[in-house]
Amino acid sequence: MSPAFRALPALAGLAAVLAGCSTFSDPAPSTGIDELVIPAPALDPDDFVDSVDNRWFVLDDVSFAGPDGVVEQTVDDGPDVAGVPTTAVTLGDVTDLYAQDDAGNVWWLARVGEWTAGEDGALAGLAMPAEPRVGDGWRRAQVPGADLRATVLAVDDDQVVLELVDDDVVAEAAYVDGTGLEDLETATGELLLAR
Repeated sequence: MSPAFRALPALAGLAAVLAGCSTFSDPAPSTGIDELVIPAPALDPDDFVDSVDNRWFVLDDVSFAGPDGVVEQTVDDGPDVAGVPTTAVTLGDVTDLYAQDDAGNVWWLARVGEWTAGEDGALAGLAMPAEPRVGDGWRRAQVPGADLRATVLAVDDDQVVLELVDDDVVAEAAYVDGTGLEDLETATGELLLAR
């Protein structure tokens, strides 16, 4: 037997030992975001439910403290976008339209007066997944000339923290289970909104 063949059993044993000492962690379990196409090239009304009840992205009438005083958020039924029923959220003088798919993911479909999914190259993006996972990132919407992204920075039983990119502005948004948006601050720590 040649020396090379005599070394094979020793190499196989070493490989088995090394495989048992791997420093690679188990892959993260998949979430619903892994199955999504973001931004959504088309909206199918059959994939959406009538209202938003995502535990993190709670939409209700609330007052926030802002740097220039109180900012009111109001919530109402919105118009259909491509046949999808929406929830209209007005915060200050801006109204956004959201819809939830049947898996519990919340989508951003429009900013009234600025863009609407399916028109002029704009596509719906994800506002909040049903099951956020640290490290997940996505486009919040595809709007020509705009950079709108989100990344999950932290998740625990009670809170999700997202990094939100809106062109040159980077902010962190904390969402509390059953409450929704708790606070929003710039990356430098300047408070923009707080309950």
